[in-house]
Amino acid sequence: MSDSSAERIKCLIIGSGPAGYTAAIYAARANMAPVLYTGKEPGGQLTITNDVENYPGYPDGIMGPQMMEDFKNQALRFGTDIRYEMIEKVDFTGPVHKIWSETGHEIHADAVIISTGASARWLGLESEQRLMSKGVSACAVCDGFFFRGQEVAIVGAGDTAAEEATYLAKLCKKVHLLVRRDEMRASKIMQERVFKTPNLEVHWNTVTEEILGTDEVEGVRIANTVTGEKEILNVTGFFVAIGHKPNTDLFEGWITMDDNKYIKTVSGRTFTNIEGVFASGDAQDHIYRQAVTAAGSGCMAALDAERYLSEKGII
Repeated sequence: MSDSSAERIKCLIIGSGPAGYTAAIYAARANMAPVLYTGKEPGGQLTITNDVENYPGYPDGIMGPQMMEDFKNQALRFGTDIRYEMIEKVDFTGPVHKIWSETGHEIHADAVIISTGASARWLGLESEQRLMSKGVSACAVCDGFFFRGQEVAIVGAGDTAAEEATYLAKLCKKVHLLVRRDEMRASKIMQERVFKTPNLEVHWNTVTEEILGTDEVEGVRIANTVTGEKEILNVTGFFVAIGHKPNTDLFEGWITMDDNKYIKTVSGRTFTNIEGVFASGDAQDHIYRQAVTAAGSGCMAALDAERYLSEKGII
């Protein structure tokens, strides 16, 4: 499509989790007429989260998909143009940013807010997908509370797994940490915390064969990769902590990222290395990864974008 037929807009938001929708609410209220492309998972990671109990303003808790519907409706109320489509290509060469959707529609945007989120890495078991949000989780901080006084298992060997395992040990009767090799990748200080926690048992050289249960987690079958011995752990919760992958492939070659492909932003702000392109939510946050922090950074991105457009005399 030629430049002359491209759609010209002030503000494009890519992604539709808490960060994207919050950015849209603020941008729409600032007369930036935002256009938001949802991507393939409208609502992001929260659409696979059953109970959200730690988001302020919902004293009785709320289902993740319903919460994202609320966010979306609030963005629509202020005039956000929401499109259920993917962005396929970007060109951030000039001051006007060029973007193409999966249908080939070309957009020229003065400001771009990236809110593409991150996806949890999973083991790839059928039982894991089937019991997702029914005892299987990729976030101990989000869901550990539901397993108070119970026995749980967690898979992983890095700092995140060690941190989440020790967090769960404060809530749960017993925690089984399943480590595939005979050592952990976690830092020495995190490993020491694991070994010092009395109700935390490490299973070395261990793989998960199957998560047991029909409607909820009732146990997990594990196997020792050295001896071949199999065992069933009677757990009611199963946590996966083998990392997250930020959804940032689209911006490679344009936006500066760290070694794990998280977008680098200026400390305390949402600026990227490209003028007029801002990043918010889990695409640039590998530390907190909470709905409330994602929403907060979406607000920051919209405010940063609004100041940028004002300084340029565009709004």
